[in-house]
Amino acid sequence: MTQQEAAPEVRRVDDRHRYEILVDGERAGLTSYRDRDDRRVFFHTEVDDAYAGRGLAGVLVERVLADVRASGMRVVPVCPYVAKFLEKHEEFADIADPVTPEVLQWLDARLGR
Repeated sequence: MTQQEAAPEVRRVDDRHRYEILVDGERAGLTSYRDRDDRRVFFHTEVDDAYAGRGLAGVLVERVLADVRASGMRVVPVCPYVAKFLEKHEEFADIADPVTPEVLQWLDARLGR
């Protein structure tokens, strides 16, 4: 991040079922989810190539998990990036639920796969 860039902003976009990370007002990446009862099931995370190598995915997921915790929900990490993040950041273990075949089947149905 250069001195001219503002700190990345993370926002939840409920109508699109995702969180976005913005750099200087431009969307640099996102993580997509669907809610199942009190669990937020994350299934995809990406950062645009133009913003690669800046650690933005980690910033995004850390802030997202903090938001999930603050909302009283739990997280199910279907997305490999979110799952790996949770393995490395045990401070979020208390809100993580395992990925089960039932959750995968439910998610596929929700996404029309």
